[in-house]
Amino acid sequence: MSASGRLAELGIELPPVATPVAAYIPAIRHGGTVVTSGQLPVVNGEPTITGVVGDGVSVESATDAARTACLNALAAAADAAGGLDQIERILKLVVYVASAPGFTGQPAVANGASHLLGEVFGEAGTHVRSAVGVAALPLGVPVELELTLAVVGEE
Repeated sequence: MSASGRLAELGIELPPVATPVAAYIPAIRHGGTVVTSGQLPVVNGEPTITGVVGDGVSVESATDAARTACLNALAAAADAAGGLDQIERILKLVVYVASAPGFTGQPAVANGASHLLGEVFGEAGTHVRSAVGVAALPLGVPVELELTLAVVGEE
């Protein structure tokens, strides 16, 4: 089944590509690769959650935020690739987690995005990953993520 078919089966629609909050573009294609800018958990231009994980934001809420940010990244990647079904493989996921001092559960938070990629792309959704704790993120959100993807054909 295609990625767009799996997404429909899951009852999920890709959101519109998020408007950048500074001087960058949401995603860029070079040859057979697409790289996204950092994507946030925003819906209709507004953060779905703000705060720091381990100090007011639960791991569960941050995991949901990572899933939302990942949908935004997929929307940007699909736009650059010429459609979701042009994505052949997820190569790398980098997740930044606004973390309270001593919080070390960044990998659990990143699983929100990793699991979504597996649901949508199956084996092609497996990827290498970094989950990094940081002091703060844009707009006060608890999660930001980037994707690197292989796409069909050359630009």
